[in-house]
Amino acid sequence: MKTLKLLIGLTSLLVVSAFAFAGFGDFANGYDLGDTVSDFKLQDVSGKQVSLSDFPDAKGIIVVFTCNTCPFALANEARILALDQKYKSKGFPVLAINPNSPELKAGEDFEAMQARAAAQGYTFPYLYDESHTVYSQFGATKTPHIYLLNREENELVVRYIGAIDDSVRDAETVTKRFVEQAVESLLNDEAVEPAITKAIGCSIKA
Repeated sequence: MKTLKLLIGLTSLLVVSAFAFAGFGDFANGYDLGDTVSDFKLQDVSGKQVSLSDFPDAKGIIVVFTCNTCPFALANEARILALDQKYKSKGFPVLAINPNSPELKAGEDFEAMQARAAAQGYTFPYLYDESHTVYSQFGATKTPHIYLLNREENELVVRYIGAIDDSVRDAETVTKRFVEQAVESLLNDEAVEPAITKAIGCSIKA
């Protein structure tokens, strides 16, 4: 009996380990620093399809995984708008993506996205990852979760992953603006430091 229990325990451990290494749950196989990002096409709240290739003149793109209902995402909404307003003209526009499933989280449907974008005056594309493939391709786990892409030899390369700043809950207590620092470093041909921070937010519902 003890031998049987031991075998069952070892089998369970191996199964859990296999899922972990396969990237289930936290998408361990998502993009890492230095990876080249593949193009994708998603529907914007305007109704048109938007791709990374629609920004051929951009020096890079600030990809933000966000949503309509997460309090952390809402607390960062004005900061996301500010990033687009500050850096779009410098070649780094914001591209926001909602990966959540409306079946799992009310208020995340396409019509709610359209209403949110209109009410808040979004100046950036707000895309619907309806098939939930793009967020898993990136490896995003939270809303908000930032991937800063830099154009290098006509490819978009990941140069920063993580949070917008060091105070996700309260903009008034921010002391380190991670994304701004990263964009400024890229604009000045400098290494990004830190290049990875912890994204704090709601788990993606997909």
